[in-house]
Amino acid sequence: MTCCDFSLYPYVPSKVAPIILLAAFFLSTIHHIYLNIHYKSWKITGTLPWGGLLFIAGFALREVSAFDTHSLPLFIASTVLLLVAPPVYALTNYIVLGRTLYYVPYLSPIHPGRVISTFVGLDAVIGALTGNGGARVANADATPSDIQVGKGLLRASILLQVISFFLFVVLEYVFHRRCIRAGILAPKPNADANKNAQKLRRILYLMYISSVIISSRHIFRVVDVWQGYTGYLEQHEWPLYVFDGAFMFANTVMLNIWHPMRYLPNDNKIYLGKDGVTERWGPGWVDKRPFLITFVDPFDIGGLCLKRDKEKFWDREEEHPVVGGRQMGGDRKEDADAV
Repeated sequence: MTCCDFSLYPYVPSKVAPIILLAAFFLSTIHHIYLNIHYKSWKITGTLPWGGLLFIAGFALREVSAFDTHSLPLFIASTVLLLVAPPVYALTNYIVLGRTLYYVPYLSPIHPGRVISTFVGLDAVIGALTGNGGARVANADATPSDIQVGKGLLRASILLQVISFFLFVVLEYVFHRRCIRAGILAPKPNADANKNAQKLRRILYLMYISSVIISSRHIFRVVDVWQGYTGYLEQHEWPLYVFDGAFMFANTVMLNIWHPMRYLPNDNKIYLGKDGVTERWGPGWVDKRPFLITFVDPFDIGGLCLKRDKEKFWDREEEHPVVGGRQMGGDRKEDADAV
């Protein structure tokens, strides 16, 4: 095989599919930037345009690589970017669920801030394993031992992604069940009273659908890594564009249409009263434990063992003013004014 015939791909890579997906993610990302400006929600949903930019860069390099199939730097860069982009969308789910738990704090299984710190910490580990493992496997100068280590790191990162997201879905389900048992999601007697319960239901359903989409991609990557280079998924190009392309694009478009901040307040001090109707301004739920302790023990098992009292400001909700004309997340201001 001559230098010109050599290819890092076991197939002839498509020169059309990367362009289509690049354009699709570009349009979605531009819209997400607009939505973040509109809802003033960069701290909550700023990860959506970030994930989109990673996909844009990944597919752009994939397109260039399709014309230069023997370039190792292009191959490594496009591969790693498309590996690390989907977990950023998972990160969005973590942050949104955390904000949802702030909204209904008395039914939260753990402190809402710990959802973000715990799962973001796991994502940082996953990203480090993915980047290191991908670089080792794709390095032409790597020894067989280095390649095996790289494969091991990739397998560990994919498995950790699956475990992390499974725990996230369990947490979401537990919270959902608590909401049902408490009657928070039950239909209210009139349309105005039903608004907040309906918004809460929608945000939970959005998270479930997004979780299914992202989990499907994670399962694809687990099978891909375990099959190895000679496996079906590596020997064919279409699975990449279905699971890393179409599935992830469906996820981002869904959040373009039903943006989370249509249903949640921007300020985490706003919470839903136990009647499931009234929104109130509370002091916010502050975890006074040292950050390292909160990361290691997100469920505050130590506090349970020591019988340490927790702050339950929601038990004094009559002391907290009802949300009126103050700024909330985007369209929610108009909703509140209409109540």
